[in-house]
Amino acid sequence: MRLDKYLKVSRIIKRRTVANEACSGGRVSVNGRTAKAGADVKIGDVIEIGFGSKTIKVEVLKLDEHASKDAAPTLYKVLEG
Repeated sequence: MRLDKYLKVSRIIKRRTVANEACSGGRVSVNGRTAKAGADVKIGDVIEIGFGSKTIKVEVLKLDEHASKDAAPTLYKVLEG
């Protein structure tokens, strides 16, 4: 699954365009490497996102094309942030 779509479906970032801009701005990394919006995300990957002075680090637990608001938090585990 594309990184920008995963961030939107999991509701870590509310809109796909905002997720795309964060990736383009170099504020998102997957497994320690800066990632573009089209980067492939797999189960077990660690995504790190910079929000201003705050950073959040999550591990991908599930991939789902569509997730309800209640199911979205089950797609990842927060490691830091």
